[in-house]
Amino acid sequence: MFYNFLFPQYLRGKGVSLLILVVRVVFGILFFTHGLDKMIHFNDLLNDYPSVLGFGSYMTLMVTVFCEFCCSLFLIAGLLVRLMTVPMIIAMGVAFFDIHDAILPEGELALIYLIVFIILFITGPGCFSLDYLIDRKVQDEKNKQ
Repeated sequence: MFYNFLFPQYLRGKGVSLLILVVRVVFGILFFTHGLDKMIHFNDLLNDYPSVLGFGSYMTLMVTVFCEFCCSLFLIAGLLVRLMTVPMIIAMGVAFFDIHDAILPEGELALIYLIVFIILFITGPGCFSLDYLIDRKVQDEKNKQ
């Protein structure tokens, strides 16, 4: 059951998978740039970075960098997309509802990312992804047995 969640059967057309690929890559790159900027200016941001859920500024910034930098790379590659979107969804939910108090337009970008990541979580990575290649390989191995 967990395997089917990670690697859903791809019954969609190539057009939908191409659209998912474009969304994954575009939003992955945009989100990656936020994480890269935070990594580069980590020490400068540390003093003023908000402490969320009692983690403290350092830990909150570390988790944010992980979500924005590392998870974005997985998203772009289409590797473990459903797992990687979970921390991204949580981070953008916290950013929108806690940091920006669900106020628009201040939290607009966090809300946009939140919606896109929820959609990607639901749809999965599409057939133009490493997840798809892994699934095909596993299915081929099963069929050989």
